[in-house]
Amino acid sequence: MIQIEGVSHTYRTTDGRDIPALEGVSLEVREREFIALLGPSGCGKSTLLYLIGGFLPIASGSVRVHGTPVTGPGPDRGVVFQHFALFPWKTVLGNVLYGLEKLGVPRDVREKRAREFIDMVGLTGFEESYPSHLSGGMKQRAALARTLAIDPKVLLMDEPFGALDAQTRSLMQAELLAIWHRSPKTVIFVTHDVQEAVYLAQRVFVMSARPGKIKAVVETSFERSDPHIFKSKAFVDKVDEIWGLVRDEAMKAQKGRPF
Repeated sequence: MIQIEGVSHTYRTTDGRDIPALEGVSLEVREREFIALLGPSGCGKSTLLYLIGGFLPIASGSVRVHGTPVTGPGPDRGVVFQHFALFPWKTVLGNVLYGLEKLGVPRDVREKRAREFIDMVGLTGFEESYPSHLSGGMKQRAALARTLAIDPKVLLMDEPFGALDAQTRSLMQAELLAIWHRSPKTVIFVTHDVQEAVYLAQRVFVMSARPGKIKAVVETSFERSDPHIFKSKAFVDKVDEIWGLVRDEAMKAQKGRPF
């Protein structure tokens, strides 16, 4: 589904310095697979996601989706950001309708589709509410409905639950898995939370300290409907294994950071 080969990326600071963010990243993501990108802060997780999304130019290497090189954003790739990115002047329904309007979907079809996805994320009854009247979890549900409504083949999620409280975050993780099972898509999920990555993803790609490389790829296989999954030995052992990989990189990143 997604092929990334030898991708490197460098940012230039305002004073003209070059800061390498990624170096020689190669990976493949299978169709309808749920993967997580995990690593220390500043390792290039979000940069890699934005390259896949077409929001940054690919200067070195290649990114292909279904064999087609990525040259810019497209409706085949939907993005859910950490801070919701909802239009504050539009209602929940208006926000979800927006992408469908841009795609030229007929009015009667887009209205029905928007309401279906609002119901899917549990916001029925809040169609006419504005973002300022919603909790953080409800805003993220609305953002997710807006992205899912345009039916992208790939769902790119940049720490979408990072701004939520622990209880809401846990509920949203379970809800995301339920939605993914009902409407399977290829999902690339950026997070710095090891437990979240292990719970959600089928494979976890652990990235090194900057410049980011793929340090390890770890398979995860659990019965995620088990209400006691977080206490199971297999789950705890997998979290410990991956945390060991991330901790080493986080320590390297810390040593290289100016104080």
